[in-house]
Amino acid sequence: DVQLVQSGGGLVQAGGSLKLSCAASGFTYSTYCMRWYRQAPGKVHELVTSITSDGFTHYTDSVKGRFTISRDNAENTLSLQMNSLKPEDTAMYYCAAVSDGRCSVSDVNYWGQGTQVTVSS
Repeated sequence: DVQLVQSGGGLVQAGGSLKLSCAASGFTYSTYCMRWYRQAPGKVHELVTSITSDGFTHYTDSVKGRFTISRDNAENTLSLQMNSLKPEDTAMYYCAAVSDGRCSVSDVNYWGQGTQVTVSS
């Protein structure tokens, strides 16, 4: 069975740091594009960052310079290091797998269960 199991997250003060992890199994992880999405209450789902199978990264403007996505294809894991957190980063965060390793398509094949990140002011 395909699984994306998330860990990390929690409550942190503004300016603090958190790290999210996502452990993948049941599919050929190294060939997939991996993404982090987030959804805040009352807001639409937002693509935060993505990493291609070759390791090329993309970030939405609001997190550039603060968030870092990385992947370990040997361990089938995905990470999101979040620094200088702001209250507006508060959301449920989801890891996602896309079969197009170049991250060229929008359709997500698999989702993680989500993990809450709350940043207090």
